[in-house]
Amino acid sequence: MPFTALDAVAVSMGPGSYTGLRIGVSTAKGICFALDKPLIAIGTLQSMAAGAKKGLESRNFGTPALPTLLCPMIDARRMEVYNALYEPDLNLFRDIRAEIILESSFATELDQHQIWFFGDGADKCKSLLGNHPNAHFVDDFQLSAAYMVSLAEERFARSEFENVVYFEPFYLKDFIPGIPKVKGLSV
Repeated sequence: MPFTALDAVAVSMGPGSYTGLRIGVSTAKGICFALDKPLIAIGTLQSMAAGAKKGLESRNFGTPALPTLLCPMIDARRMEVYNALYEPDLNLFRDIRAEIILESSFATELDQHQIWFFGDGADKCKSLLGNHPNAHFVDDFQLSAAYMVSLAEERFARSEFENVVYFEPFYLKDFIPGIPKVKGLSV
């Protein structure tokens, strides 16, 4: 299919890797400029929640006893993760944040909900939260751009487009460059 057949370009807006977001958004904006097509931005965590929901529906993940929440997690290094809580209809239940996970994390939510944790950040939390009876972990979750498709189609139908000139990724945290580790390079 030629690029001219595109109706719009959808891109993951973050949070996530600074470099990955920068490259992805720059590429998407370049295509939009070149083809005069609209840009659609999809939150990475919402996209992950959409994919996990689809996978969990076959497992009958909801129970009548407690409401269910979806918690996508992206490893943000050390014990910190990017996360949010979504209801099964993909509405945001708790805001997106960078958080150091402790045993007390999600305590209030876990008392009132069953929560499905997934993504590469969920692995580091399993030892701290895994003993709670309402904490469930999806070990086989794989991130995919395909999870953005239905969300992008909905935004396209509502003409919810980004301003291609001014759109910036959602980094969540400031970029802090490290000291180069290559011999001979200096700051």
